[in-house]
Amino acid sequence: MSTTWPITVNKQELLDLEKGFWTGDSDYFAANADTECLVAFPGMAQAMTNAELAKTASKPNRWRDLVIKLKGMVEPGSDIVMLTYEARATRENGQPYAALVSTGYVHRADGWKMMFHAQTPIETSSDD
Repeated sequence: MSTTWPITVNKQELLDLEKGFWTGDSDYFAANADTECLVAFPGMAQAMTNAELAKTASKPNRWRDLVIKLKGMVEPGSDIVMLTYEARATRENGQPYAALVSTGYVHRADGWKMMFHAQTPIETSSDD
């Protein structure tokens, strides 16, 4: 009989993975996204393969001054984690951006992989 050991979630490890998806290049996406991922952004909601998702990050340093405020984290299974947070960043062109974000991770043999990601933009002001 095999025993399944619960996976211990390291919150900082997942937040570091998240930051990488904001600032990393296509190689980062390819290494850290699952085989298939569900994404939902304004104007786009679909399942994407790892390769398709990686192509969306063709430009490195797309974001700067990233601040993530974790709002919640749940572990519905021993190998699945969902994060919800508020992100504030500056686009490459200097425009501020803020969003409520949810990301789901699944634990594979080679570590945590993003399998779901959704963003809902929120208003930004010059005071933020």
